[in-house]
Amino acid sequence: MAVRPVTVASVRLDIWLWAARFFRTRSLARQAIENGKVEVDGQRAKASRGVQVGSTLRVGRGEEVFEVEVAALSEQRGPAAVARTLYVESEASRLARENRLAELRAARAGYQPPQGKPDKRARRLIRALGDIDAS
Repeated sequence: MAVRPVTVASVRLDIWLWAARFFRTRSLARQAIENGKVEVDGQRAKASRGVQVGSTLRVGRGEEVFEVEVAALSEQRGPAAVARTLYVESEASRLARENRLAELRAARAGYQPPQGKPDKRARRLIRALGDIDAS
């Protein structure tokens, strides 16, 4: 099933974000827009705002922030490969996202969660640490 770009002049913002696979559902896209996580041409937008080719979007999704330019319009959600053709991400945005993810990975690299339940000796050590804090 190939997704064909729409030939209309604009598409609703929440539908476009859903079709471009920034959000899993249209209601999640609408919720992000209402919470101010999405800007169109530097301004907060409503879900019903029309998006045209050439519009610049700033989309915050969790820890990631995407700065993209709309390259094509679509009202249908299709494969990820097709969805990536609907926008062009700025180089600065991509580098900032990659750097942020690298920092998060490095921060998590030092912590090693335990493989299983603590044994008797480890429980005693944990209990002893708790006793130090109490006194």
